[in-house]
Amino acid sequence: MALTIKVYSDYVCPFCLLAEDQLEQAAAERDVIIEYRPFELRPYPKPTLRPEDAYMQTNWAEKVYPLAEQLGVKMVMPPFSPQPYTHLAFEGFQFAQEHGRGKAYNSRMYSAFFQDSLDIGSIDVLTRLAEELGLDGKAFRHALEQRTYQEHHRKALHHACEEAKITAAPTFVIGDTAVKWLIYKEQFLEAIDAELAKRQRLERWSEGVSCHADGCY
Repeated sequence: MALTIKVYSDYVCPFCLLAEDQLEQAAAERDVIIEYRPFELRPYPKPTLRPEDAYMQTNWAEKVYPLAEQLGVKMVMPPFSPQPYTHLAFEGFQFAQEHGRGKAYNSRMYSAFFQDSLDIGSIDVLTRLAEELGLDGKAFRHALEQRTYQEHHRKALHHACEEAKITAAPTFVIGDTAVKWLIYKEQFLEAIDAELAKRQRLERWSEGVSCHADGCY
C-alpha cells in the first residue's frame, strides 16, 4: 500500500513553492501518494504581509532568494501591498479538485504569485488561470462569486487547525509523522524511508500470537 503524504500549505508561502518540486522528485522514487491540503497562514481579517516591511525584506534576502538560487527556482517577491488573502484561491482549489485538476491548479497558484506576480486574490485572475488549466471558466467564476465552496474550504481549515493541529506552512504529514520545514529531496527521501521502515516493523510485530475471548491465534 502506498504511503500517503499530506501537504498543508498556503499559496503566499514561498517555502511551499520551494519544497514542491523537491517533494515531487522524492515521491517519484518511492511508492507515495501526495495530497495537498489548505492551510491559511493569515485568514481574514488578520492583516497580511507587506513587501516593504522589514520582515519581508530580511526574510527574502536571507532565506528565500538564497534557497531559490540553490534549488534553481525562479522567484520574485510579489509586489502586492498588502498581500492578497487566499480563501478565494483555495475555494477555487476545491472546484479544481472536484474536476480532476487539483494538483495542476495548486502548482499554478504558486507560479502565478511568486513567478508571474499575479494577484491570486482577484476572481478575474483566478478565472483566467482556471481556464488556462482547461477548467470551465464560467462555472469556476460562478462558484467563486456565489461562494459555492466556502463551506468545503471552512471544513478543510477546521481539519488543518483543530484536528491535524497544523501551525506552520509547509507542514508535511508523512504517514503518521508530521514534519515542518523540509525543503530538499534528500530530506524527503530520508523521512519517507523512516516512515516506511516503521510501517514494516509494525507489520512484522502484528504477525505474532495473542489470546482473545474466543481463543488464541
